[in-house]
Amino acid sequence: MLFNSLLGQRSPAAYNRQPMSTQRKKILVVRNDKLGDFMLAWPALATLKQSLPDCEIHTLVNPYTADMARLCPSIDQVILDPGADAKLSQQFAFARQLRQQQYDAAITLFSTTRIGWILLLTSIPYRLAPATKIAQLFYHSRLKQRRSRSEKPEYAYNQDLSIRYLQDAGVQEIAQPPPPFLEFDKTLLAGVRDEFCRKHGINSQQSLAFIHPGSGGSANNLSQEQYAQLGRSLTSTHGHHIVVSAGPGEIDQARVVADKLGDTDHTLYHSTEGLERFAQHIAFADLFISGSTGPLHIAGALNCNTAAFYPRRRSATALRWQTTNSEAKRLAFSPPQGAEQEDMASIDITDVAQQISRKFLLD
Repeated sequence: MLFNSLLGQRSPAAYNRQPMSTQRKKILVVRNDKLGDFMLAWPALATLKQSLPDCEIHTLVNPYTADMARLCPSIDQVILDPGADAKLSQQFAFARQLRQQQYDAAITLFSTTRIGWILLLTSIPYRLAPATKIAQLFYHSRLKQRRSRSEKPEYAYNQDLSIRYLQDAGVQEIAQPPPPFLEFDKTLLAGVRDEFCRKHGINSQQSLAFIHPGSGGSANNLSQEQYAQLGRSLTSTHGHHIVVSAGPGEIDQARVVADKLGDTDHTLYHSTEGLERFAQHIAFADLFISGSTGPLHIAGALNCNTAAFYPRRRSATALRWQTTNSEAKRLAFSPPQGAEQEDMASIDITDVAQQISRKFLLD
């Protein structure tokens, strides 16, 4: 291929000449953007690890997501990205650091020009990325995906890259594991839940319905009044308690929702102990409700019940950013046909509350 010849590189077929037992045992996987994006890489990581159980997987991540990366059972080592704002000398030093690892392969699930040229400097013998933008020039192998069409979930696009690598590696049996992709010890979770209920005076026999009104800002969300209306409108057979949750920088939004809930049985929970502790709280939730944001995708990886809100804009649809939990455990809502794609106010909250209640809270 022209790009490979210009860079003095072999085609992917050349890497299949050695026996599988001696090649591509140490793999670098890159997903260094936001929390939700990273959580949607977990099925791809699980596919790699379970298809090649003896391989060593290192993952390049944004420092903010590192705590979650360290929880992933498919990851053996976490590599922190110095970021696009790091000095050029730091970028070159980082490339040297990666080169010293002597990776056999690199799979970039979301490619940028900066990461592309850094990986080129590492001389990793097999490098795979989506065939998009100028960044593709830095890779031996490229997979056409056309993600802008949003024809499948983001996690499926990620998984397609893992499958392509495994096919190039000559793996005959490719695993596609089902959820959950993240689990905590049940005894640990029971203790965390009991502690939470005691601290906030919650009847531990009630279902816990988390409402997370915060958002990373990449997609339109419900208003605070809509979330409060939804919380006031939920019904359950055996009783439920609403937990209005907030991550860093989100407490003001959550407090407004909590205030608007009025006499509805609720607790305001501000997560200040890191992502692992927040994930443990999400794990004991009977239901997690939010917009398209990072904590939603933690809930998906845990295979929790989720109800999520998405605009209809093609790059932000419920299909494109679908959670990784089982189909039976998720609901998704968007503006109806005839409304503007971004008009979240057009969503009928009364109808939404009835659907959520019937599916997750009523016997």
